[in-house]
Amino acid sequence: MANARLTVVKLLLKMDESSAYSNILLDSAFSEQGLSERDKAFAAALFYGVTERKMTLNYIISQNSRIPLEKIEKETAAILQIGFYQLLYMPSVPESAAVNESVKLCKKMRLFSSEGFINGILRNFLRKNKAVSYIGLSDEERLSIEYSCPLWLAKKWKAEYGEENAVKALEASLGAPPLFARVNTTKVSDEELVELLKKEGVTAEKNPKLSGCVKLNKIGDIEKLKAFRDGLFHIQDVSSQLCCHTLRPIVNQTVIDMCAAPGGKSFTMAELMGNNGKIFSLDLYDARTNLIADGAKRLGLKIIEARQNNAVRFDETLPLADRVLCDVPCSGLGVIRRKPEIKYKSESEFDELPTLQRAILEVSSQYVKVGGTLVYSTCTLSRRENDDIAQNFAQDHPEFSPIVQPIPYECAENSPVRTFFPDKDGGDGFFTAAFRRVK
Repeated sequence: MANARLTVVKLLLKMDESSAYSNILLDSAFSEQGLSERDKAFAAALFYGVTERKMTLNYIISQNSRIPLEKIEKETAAILQIGFYQLLYMPSVPESAAVNESVKLCKKMRLFSSEGFINGILRNFLRKNKAVSYIGLSDEERLSIEYSCPLWLAKKWKAEYGEENAVKALEASLGAPPLFARVNTTKVSDEELVELLKKEGVTAEKNPKLSGCVKLNKIGDIEKLKAFRDGLFHIQDVSSQLCCHTLRPIVNQTVIDMCAAPGGKSFTMAELMGNNGKIFSLDLYDARTNLIADGAKRLGLKIIEARQNNAVRFDETLPLADRVLCDVPCSGLGVIRRKPEIKYKSESEFDELPTLQRAILEVSSQYVKVGGTLVYSTCTLSRRENDDIAQNFAQDHPEFSPIVQPIPYECAENSPVRTFFPDKDGGDGFFTAAFRRVK
């Protein structure tokens, strides 16, 4: 595991210097280095773990170091982060190994002056029975440290959604997220897919709350599975699938999917339509529309036409549609467990999003037929990006009426707007707002 730990330290340093997503950095490192499958699994768990727990780990370093955190060399701080993470969150790693391997990393990185410092801090932490003190912190500050989220986010969620939902979202933001697939019901049933996957060594189970959805475990390389190559499923979270059910497309309708790449919602809607009708699946970049086209071809979904399109400009070549899905770029606060680096952004980085979201919604509404349905959606938990956008749109557009769209999910609110809070075993954080064009 020694090389795996060294790989992780280098990745953490690289991530601090770039804006690349954690999964992209990890995939690149694995393709360049000859790690065993066991080492890859260990490195991935350690890298993602430290990334999502960085605020907690830095707080613990500060509590145990006489040198202020900001004055500790970044390489030394990264080694301390992985040392503390192993001691606190990886019970399979012996405590002695967590300490000793951290000290060895100093030698490998030629940080000879840090050996005694790191050894002393980690061993002193063990002597104190790994105690972490939260004395003197406010409720929000404790939430921030305990769940390793920025203070602004802890305050925001508590103020906007209440403490219970805030804690639920924070708990779900940590640890390995569940993996769900949408069954290609034009080719196979839920039960058949589960059995076929079982024959390929994949543990799969039907989602008892949602038909056409299965949970996957111990899947390995998805693209190597015959069931995947045969187009029997695509990866899609529960909440994203529920978004498609909210639009409720049916056979022979015309549907427009704005900002559609990589295409998961288009695929699910085509399946809900029995592969009969027409879906215009739009995205800004050709490379991303190619992803949609390739996915539709693998799944055998012939009604999808992938097109390059600028979502803030009306395209007169597109027809009016029975259904329009406006799933906009957002802050992604509902999918932090899949992209933990999101929470290290400052709140101000999201300030311009509502303006863009409203612009895309305005253009999207122009494609809806009278009597047609428009659904606005995001994968974030933020009133500014969700409820406020939907409310302002309804006020400014009397030709659109908010409607309750029944969906086959017992937990769903009986409301035109729905906020799905992330759950340890359920879907990601998501928001939908449904409207009907009445004139």
